[in-house]
This record gives sequence, C-alpha cells and structure tokens, in this order.
Amino acid sequence: MATIERLIVIVLFEHVDLLDVSGPAEVFALLQREMDEPTGYRVVLVAETLAPVTTSAGVRVLPDATFADLARRGIDTLVVPGAVEVDAQRGVRAVVAPAVVAWVKVLAANTRRIASVCVGAHVLAAAGLLDGHRATTHWSTARQLADEHPEVKVDADPIFIRDRNVWTGAGLTACLDLALALVADDFGERLALRVARQLVMFLKRPSGQSQFSASLEPASKTRRMDALRHYIMRRIAEPITIAELAAQAHVSDRQLTRIFKTELNTTPAAYIESVRVEMARNRLETTDEPLDHIAAACGFNTTDTLNRAFRRKLDTTPAEYRGRFRTVC
Repeated sequence: MATIERLIVIVLFEHVDLLDVSGPAEVFALLQREMDEPTGYRVVLVAETLAPVTTSAGVRVLPDATFADLARRGIDTLVVPGAVEVDAQRGVRAVVAPAVVAWVKVLAANTRRIASVCVGAHVLAAAGLLDGHRATTHWSTARQLADEHPEVKVDADPIFIRDRNVWTGAGLTACLDLALALVADDFGERLALRVARQLVMFLKRPSGQSQFSASLEPASKTRRMDALRHYIMRRIAEPITIAELAAQAHVSDRQLTRIFKTELNTTPAAYIESVRVEMARNRLETTDEPLDHIAAACGFNTTDTLNRAFRRKLDTTPAEYRGRFRTVC
C-alpha cells in the first residue's frame, strides 16, 4: 500500500527561535526510527527567499523552498514558530513581521492542520487564524496576545492547546510536547511515547500540564501580600477561610478579594487551591506517599477533593500525574 505523504511545512524568518524550528523537526524525524513503514512525513523549511535565515541563536538555517513555491500545494501541517525582542529591563515582546503573516494566511488556506510554537501564536493571531479559538503561548507574552487580539481566547496555563484543527503551544521546550501530540494524533500514543524515550524526555506531557507553578509566580507588589502568601504556605494543611486571611491583612473580606485580583489576578480561594495543587504535584513527583496522606498534608482533606482540584487545574488525576511525572523509583 502506498505511503500517504504528510507535508509538514515549518515557517522561517529572521531571528526566529531556533528550538521552535529544530525541536518539532527532530520529533518528526525520530518517529521513523520507531516505525517499520515510512511515516510519510516530509519536513520542508520555507521562507521568503532561499537565502540563509539567521535564527535568534545566531545559527543560520537554509530554507528548502520559498513561500511562493508552496502557495498552491496541499499541506498537511503548517508549523509557525515565533520571535521575540527583549528590552533593557528584560521585558519580552513577540515580534510579528507583516510579510510573514500574509504568507501564513496564504499557506493556511490549503492546510489540514495548523500549529504555532511558543510566540508563533502571535503570527497566527495576526493572520486571523485564532479568532474564536482557545489558544496558548509562552507565559511572558500571553498578556500581549490577549491585549492585541481580544477575539482570541487566551489561556496562558497549558503547555499546548488543541482547538479543532488549530494547535498552539507554549515555549520553549514545550515545542517537543506539541510535536509529540501531533505524532500521537497521527499514529497513536504508543509511538509518541517511544519517540519521547528517544529524546530522553522523562515522559510526554499531557496538554493540561501547566506552564506555571505557584512557587514561580512573580514577587508580590506589597509586603502585605508577601505576608499573606507566607501565611498560606505555613497553614496549607489546615482549613483557611477568607475571613481569616482578611483578619491577617487587617482588611475587610471584600478588600481582600480586590487585593488578590489586583496583585495576583486571581481570587483568594483559587490561589490557595493553586498552592495546594503545587504542593501535591511535588509530593507525587518525588515521594511514594499514598494519595490520602498527600491530600491531608496539602489541605485537601479527602482524596476526592484532591482529584477534583487536579481535574480543574491540570485536566488529569493525581494517579495519572504520578504515573507520568514521578522522578523516584
């Protein structure tokens, strides 16, 4: 039986992030090692001209074809990476070239499946390809994406999102998870996991895996919020009420809710749950403690409550999370 060709087109432009380009290409190439038959994947790097493209790492990459060459070709998967600029204060902004946006629009018209890597979501959004879609990008530019494209349903938490035929991924190493998910979509989870092992990845991460952890959130803007966060950490195994936190901060319940919204863009209850989930994740990854012990130590009280929180935050169960991410034998 003839092999179906799956033309995978990866977009190139000046200062593109190198890993956004090489990561997915490596995943697609490694799949062939795990299969007896040809995968049908043919990866083509495409740019405005055939001149070398200088990536963000300074490495020059040669395109295989021009945008014009593929304008009328049927494409299986269009992969759009991104580029950023960093200011003197280390602030990060996604950079979008209008000419690239115009060509992405043209190529997308004949494409079965579209995927952005990291801040490549900004290119898709500028092309109108994310309108009405739920999408993610690197956490550092998620607010920029939401502000510039209110028609896009930006969710900065997951490492990748699939919404119909449009896939968006966080960065930078999440490009591997996104590419593995595309492989799983075509050939099944078993082969995707075998490719993950070839990459010496611990395990392929599910889409619900978060980019964030409560411990890595930005520092609080006020000492009062810092004090509240430390108080929550100390008392995490115990019930914590809004009234209790308000008393600690010497404000009313309503004022406390406003403070959390202003400084952390969340509610007190949601923040407490995030901290508890983060602590539970750490125990699941690094210990063999039973789930009921972890639930009690992290303030969930029961395994049912722990399960519901994991479903809400990570779209998985504690048991499944441990199976994927446990780092001890």
